[in-house]
Amino acid sequence: MWKLNDIEIDFIAEKGNKKMYIQVAYLLVNEDVIEREFKVLESVQDKHPKTVLSMDKHFGSERNGIKWLNLVDFLLTPES
Repeated sequence: MWKLNDIEIDFIAEKGNKKMYIQVAYLLVNEDVIEREFKVLESVQDKHPKTVLSMDKHFGSERNGIKWLNLVDFLLTPES
């Protein structure tokens, strides 16, 4: 977990000059949970990719430039 001011981001992956912010939740079962997970990443004001991962079956969903992906699909998809 990474903390900046009052926000907590689950993971920040870095490789070379690439960075990716990741929030992880088991299921995004209602609007409160969705808001909580996306709001954290929406507060980061840089251009690096941001992704919310869950066990929900969302394929290619997006909110304000933040991808919402199925965790298993994310892990099994080769890096592009």
